[in-house]
Amino acid sequence: MREQADHYDADLLLRLYDLRREEGLRQARDWFIREFRAESMEDVYKRFPFGSKENDSYRMVLSYWEMAASMVNRGLINEELFFENSGELWTVWVKIKHLLPEARVMWKNPKLYQNLAILAEKYEKWMEVRAPGAVDLMLEQVKMLAAKK
Repeated sequence: MREQADHYDADLLLRLYDLRREEGLRQARDWFIREFRAESMEDVYKRFPFGSKENDSYRMVLSYWEMAASMVNRGLINEELFFENSGELWTVWVKIKHLLPEARVMWKNPKLYQNLAILAEKYEKWMEVRAPGAVDLMLEQVKMLAAKK
């Protein structure tokens, strides 16, 4: 990873931010953070079947954050700059990481959402150095939000 972010990093980060502001993705992200809960992949497809707006939102959010993570993991965006501006990636990860082993088997893709997994784990380590205990607090907040439904 390059130590110093430059204007190319900033430009790409702003482009990713513009995508996040697109109305369809904005609605999908809002739904995912507030409403998405699933205990298993069977639960995902039972509650959010293919063709439903919710399934579209689920796939849109995960593919967006996988794409963004792949850019950071390949060094196209400075990691620290990204982490300072994109904590939502971690929240998405927390909500799906328990589903990943089953999803990888189901889709016969052992690398499914691998970029998201790698970057979310790096983010946790980065946060723990920068703000010890913050990850535990954030995890509790995600759990509290999930318990409200």
